[in-house]
Amino acid sequence: MRISQHLAELRTRLLRALVGIAVGAVPGWYLFDPVIAFMTRPLTHSAAINFQTIGAGFDLHVQVALALGVLLSSPWWIYQVGAFVAPGLKRREKLYVGVFGVAGLVLFLGGAALGVWAAPRAVEILQSFVPADATSLLLAQNYISFYIALVLVFGVSFLLPEVLVVANFLGVLSARAMLKAWRWVTIGAFVFAAIANPVPSPWPMVAQACIIMALYLLAVLISWLHERHVAKRKARGVGFC
Repeated sequence: MRISQHLAELRTRLLRALVGIAVGAVPGWYLFDPVIAFMTRPLTHSAAINFQTIGAGFDLHVQVALALGVLLSSPWWIYQVGAFVAPGLKRREKLYVGVFGVAGLVLFLGGAALGVWAAPRAVEILQSFVPADATSLLLAQNYISFYIALVLVFGVSFLLPEVLVVANFLGVLSARAMLKAWRWVTIGAFVFAAIANPVPSPWPMVAQACIIMALYLLAVLISWLHERHVAKRKARGVGFC
């Protein structure tokens, strides 16, 4: 396939992914009220979100609808990524792409679900520092952006094991090298969790860091099993087509 054909295929897949997000944003638009009610539930009676311009409410509606569109259409645009890569792969590699796509979706949604659970608690703890006789007026767009970003950070952090396993399957990183770097991974996990959790309580940070470490060890185990499988196939002289 020529470069021009690759670019045409990329444009087609990108347009289909964007159309999928736009379609997902339609139910996201109608889910705005219950989603905003859920996001603002942690705010106490002395706190409220504030719309400073006439169009701020509409802008926020679009922002939330698009975020929900990305989430709801995630199986579709992840499939488009796989469909773009798949034609140049062998049969076994196509199977890997499918497995990694499903695993990535499950991991991301699992992390995002944990973020949805953690975000209200983060808001409650941070709001507890506001003096009792004060009123907290929060810019609506800033508050919702903070909430969405926190959920997305949790989702992305759960993709660490898949990145490591993909690197191993590509022959870039060995299980032994992963395991040797456990000290740096531990430090990185706690630093990432500390940045991702804006809560002064250490327990959410420790919980997220421990989950990341558990997923890292799972990635090491999968990579080790894969290396053993490859070594056995090579010893038997079996091809990989």
